[in-house]
Amino acid sequence: MGKITGFLEFPRVGQPHLSIAERVKTSSEFYLPYGEEALREQGGRCMDCGVPFCHQGCPVNNLIPDWNDLVYRDQWQGALKSLHSTNNFPDFTGRICPAPCEAACVLNINDDAVTIKSIEQAIVERGFAEGWIGPERASRRTAKRVAVVGSGPAGLACAQQLARAGHDVVLFEKADRIGGLLRYGIPDFKLEKRVIDRRLTQMAGEGIVFRPNTHVGVDYPAERLLAEHDAVVLTGGAEHPRDLPTPGRELAGVHFAMDFLTQQNRRVAGDPVPEETAISARDCHVVVIGGGDTGSDCVGTARRQGAASITQFEILTRPPLHEDKGVTWPDWPLKLRTSTSQEEGCERDWSVLTKRFGEDAQGHVRRLHGVRLDWRKDEAGRARMVEVPGSDFAIKADLVLLAMGFVHPVKPGLIDGLKLELDGRDHVKADTLTYRTSLSKVFAAGDIRRGQSLVVWAIREGRQAARAVDEFLMGTSDLPR
Repeated sequence: MGKITGFLEFPRVGQPHLSIAERVKTSSEFYLPYGEEALREQGGRCMDCGVPFCHQGCPVNNLIPDWNDLVYRDQWQGALKSLHSTNNFPDFTGRICPAPCEAACVLNINDDAVTIKSIEQAIVERGFAEGWIGPERASRRTAKRVAVVGSGPAGLACAQQLARAGHDVVLFEKADRIGGLLRYGIPDFKLEKRVIDRRLTQMAGEGIVFRPNTHVGVDYPAERLLAEHDAVVLTGGAEHPRDLPTPGRELAGVHFAMDFLTQQNRRVAGDPVPEETAISARDCHVVVIGGGDTGSDCVGTARRQGAASITQFEILTRPPLHEDKGVTWPDWPLKLRTSTSQEEGCERDWSVLTKRFGEDAQGHVRRLHGVRLDWRKDEAGRARMVEVPGSDFAIKADLVLLAMGFVHPVKPGLIDGLKLELDGRDHVKADTLTYRTSLSKVFAAGDIRRGQSLVVWAIREGRQAARAVDEFLMGTSDLPR
């Protein structure tokens, strides 16, 4: 693929971006486009590796060598067609996917993976710039009505596939705008909302009806949903956050991460934020509890809001700087990663347990009291945390953001109303072949079914669920899995 000797001739070159000093002054995306020749060279690095392990690493099974080769050969329209054949929204994944495909790349054995994610983004941006991307209306209509509940990436992908199969699709969203976590969770500096809006324009042109401000199961009865539609697909998130039951949790200034991030996205969109509920990091000593992507997003947002200091704690041990490629490749490795937000400035610490929060006279959090941990294996080989004697410490904390992940979907309302069967983790029970729940015409896909996961997994499940629904309605389906 590409140039046979390209991986020997062309070094990996990361996507250019604004300096830290420049980018923290704005909430906009800060990556810059490659030059066209640089992109051709990066595409030309894709090897004729025989077995493209990047396919295994990519949840939507992108045809990565194919479009790398087409970019190298300056066949951009063909590259876009190949890219869209497996992924409805490469403009989302090309920005926010952690790129497990690059971890699985054969060249990653030498830490020199092909710049797959950046090429993906470049292809779809070229497609929009050239006017190649527009509505793809179905050639026939089936007169079947399908409701998709939840407008995150799983819901968007599912709705688009079903509309292209000729069904009448209504996409319900409880928030005031369509997009789910893409809209109200991921910061604009990672994903500007214009990227979502242009896809919504495309989808509206394909006949999809959007119903924001509609909380199904609360202000829109679940019974009505079932009565008015031939099939229902649940594509909501796993929104119930993991809490921290520790003394002082109730203090002012201790918030869930998503409340902080959602509010900032509303500010950037120009929406008013009531002063009495405003969460701001300006001039605050910020502590982020949780070392994952959500915690990283809090770090970048707090930096842009003008925090006095930012500290990020992780309860687990510090990962190794480099993985053992002989053991982990081509799987996603456990290793130390530093996000662009963390590069912008924060103190990071591992093996830390929060014991309590200290307050001032007004009942506002001012200090975090913690202790260091030693992780040891018990007789069964399971890791157990042990507090290190004498390691207690305290740091300033004017704003504490809990970013410890999500445990399951919010059940009151739609899930409880439909009396759906749940799995052992309190997610809606459905398999990955039929995606059917315990109710015959109700399906589930994405985080509501599999739990907190990646955008690319949500797109995969939305696409697969769409095929399952199409088969349920029509007896057969031409939609891809």
